[in-house]
Amino acid sequence: MTDSHTTRGATGNPVAPQGTRTAADVVTPELITRLTRGVVGSGTTVSHTPFTGEVLASGLPEATPEDVVTAFDNARAAQRAWAATPVRRRAAVLLRFHDLLLRRQPEILDLIQLETGKTRLHAHEEIQGVSAVARHYGRKAPAYLHPKGHLGAVPTLTKVTELRQPRGVVGLIAPWNYPLQLSVGDAMPAFVAGNAVVMKPDTETALSALWARELMVEAGLPAGVWQVVLGDGPVVGPAVVEHADYVSFTGSTRTGREVAQAAAARLVGCSLELGGKNAMLVLRDADLARAVDGAVRGSFASAGQLCISMERLYVHESVADAFLERFVARTRAMRLGTALAYGAEMGSLVSQRQLDTVTRHVDEAVSKGATVLAGGRPRPDIGPYFYEPTILDGVESPMAVCTEETFGPVVSVYRFSDEDDAVERVNATPYGLNASVWTKDARRGRALAARLRAGTVNVNESYAAAFGSTASPMGGMGDSGLGRRHGSEGILRFTEAQTVAQQRLLPLGPAFGMTDEKYAAFMTRSLRALKALRLR
Repeated sequence: MTDSHTTRGATGNPVAPQGTRTAADVVTPELITRLTRGVVGSGTTVSHTPFTGEVLASGLPEATPEDVVTAFDNARAAQRAWAATPVRRRAAVLLRFHDLLLRRQPEILDLIQLETGKTRLHAHEEIQGVSAVARHYGRKAPAYLHPKGHLGAVPTLTKVTELRQPRGVVGLIAPWNYPLQLSVGDAMPAFVAGNAVVMKPDTETALSALWARELMVEAGLPAGVWQVVLGDGPVVGPAVVEHADYVSFTGSTRTGREVAQAAAARLVGCSLELGGKNAMLVLRDADLARAVDGAVRGSFASAGQLCISMERLYVHESVADAFLERFVARTRAMRLGTALAYGAEMGSLVSQRQLDTVTRHVDEAVSKGATVLAGGRPRPDIGPYFYEPTILDGVESPMAVCTEETFGPVVSVYRFSDEDDAVERVNATPYGLNASVWTKDARRGRALAARLRAGTVNVNESYAAAFGSTASPMGGMGDSGLGRRHGSEGILRFTEAQTVAQQRLLPLGPAFGMTDEKYAAFMTRSLRALKALRLR
């Protein structure tokens, strides 16, 4: 895996070429001024790049709770006209955004890399995901939102129509790990449903969201419909929840519980995508070469800072040695790097906090008897938050890495002999976000997938097959969240169902001189007839 342009650390993973472009070449004062135009904030704050730990953007507007109120006022004023815009015109904005995104992707790839520390290929996954969402709702939103007729209380006499009304202003709190996908990717169905959005992205990754906002406005979205507020999470986040008509949150399970409680107190709905401790099962008949590829991508994409990445790896004992030999070799050969170009296979953790968690989990596991098969150490020679892709063996339940979400490039290996036992072990967690099954028998894989307690399960893929299928719902069970993104559920969550029922010719009550008793008898006969006719 090494070549003349690749250097290797003293004993660890090789380092990819560093590249020549720097953060200063990309994030200029002119860019910051342009992207923050119209953003409400009475203070200022800064963001940093994980590649060096240095300031990336300064002078970003920082909002107070009072500024959040202003943002909601602006959004409500813009939302009324936007909701009155025909749905096909709203959907056309998403299709134009799709084309602009693909045309100008080098710009956003640079920003995603600088803000998150991920490799360019992993940054491109966000472009793939967002463009798929834009295409899906740009084509399907009119059908999802179209008025639907239903059987009325009395056939032919009662005409019933189900309408979908926008909720108003959606409060969207987006995390740092996928700053394009989990900002505009979640906002697009809210927009096309006729809502405005007040979004609080993580300050450290705000430029990606602000770039997407600028592009969406260029595609035809009224600027006031998408408001962005920046600031400290415990200050700005609760203010967003306090004023929203609906809340969409992606983040930790602990914070998600607080968001759900605050939304419930106001009787507004919410959707939450929270933590995970995702598992991958390699069955005895798996194609080991493909399974190893899947394990590398599934465990170490975006340095493991992906809510649906793999942290637990269950391998049938009959193939465990052969699988691990290949998996360990591939992991040790992964090239780490910071270049704003393709070539590196894994980037940096996002912050000192993430590095501390990863280090704590690995060091504690080793102190209690776990074995490091690959990685297991930071790489400050590359950047302040780099940590090598790590495989642990001999992990047991008292160790934090066994049950707690690590959210870093660490995967623990477990052997199994009985598939029923493996299913029980996979399901023995309060989380239920994503899972993966590897087998040459597709029918067997699907049957096993159906037994796993996870919102998405991929057969012969780690996460991209389910997440990329934007017509299908994606979300978590248990402590991994409430609600779903993508598909019909992903857009209908941003609407209120309204039933309009029109009664014709005869009332639903005694008429033409009927006594109450005769009316009750007539309705009893009618109900029996409706059942006999198999009407639903």
